[in-house]
Amino acid sequence: MGSQAIEEYRKEAEIYHGDTLCKQKSIELLQELSLPNGLLPLQDIIEAGYNRPAGFVWLRQRKSLEHYFPMIGRTVSYANEITAFVENRRMKKITGVKSKELFIWLTVADMHIQNPISGNITFKSTTGLSRTFPISAFQLKQQDE
Repeated sequence: MGSQAIEEYRKEAEIYHGDTLCKQKSIELLQELSLPNGLLPLQDIIEAGYNRPAGFVWLRQRKSLEHYFPMIGRTVSYANEITAFVENRRMKKITGVKSKELFIWLTVADMHIQNPISGNITFKSTTGLSRTFPISAFQLKQQDE
């Protein structure tokens, strides 16, 4: 997917520019989708877009970034361009996100919260491997918002 898909979905999209506004809009989107607000800890975001009719979102940052989630002991790599189709409690057909599993990087293709009461979120790789973690591991602390 990537840049070509973004161009395809730009026509009906809400598009934002600038790091501060894009971070705010990405957190608002995650909250609107009932997903943890710290799932996309991106830096120096230059563009964010959301095509609501298609459920397609994208985020572009100046350069790729690795983020360590201490509660789960995992490093996640975010490319300079991330895309996904979204719906309530789910992101699917994700591009630009990889998780380090032992010594290899696995592409994250899907993340969802099956049952909010469980307090867990499940991530699936393109290879079919899945892992479930506590939602709290991906929440921003109140003072960071």
